Amino acid sequence: MKTGEKAMKLKTRVFELCNGRYQKLSDLVQAMGISYDLYYRVRRGESGINGRFIIGAAKAFPGYKLDDLFYVSED
Repeated sequence: MKTGEKAMKLKTRVFELCNGRYQKLSDLVQAMGISYDLYYRVRRGESGINGRFIIGAAKAFPGYKLDDLFYVSED
């Protein structure tokens, strides 16, 4: 990264969207096909969003485009 450039980070809206669609966390992680561990690591910012999380989000929210589920933020 060059001096003065800000780091870009992929972020998700999955955590906000799940409230209206999934009553329980177990339902969401099952629909996404991911572990609780991955869910919590991404939620807490301990892990970046990986391919498994992206594919899982697309499965769990089939009516949404990737742009609706994810966005890029400057950190």
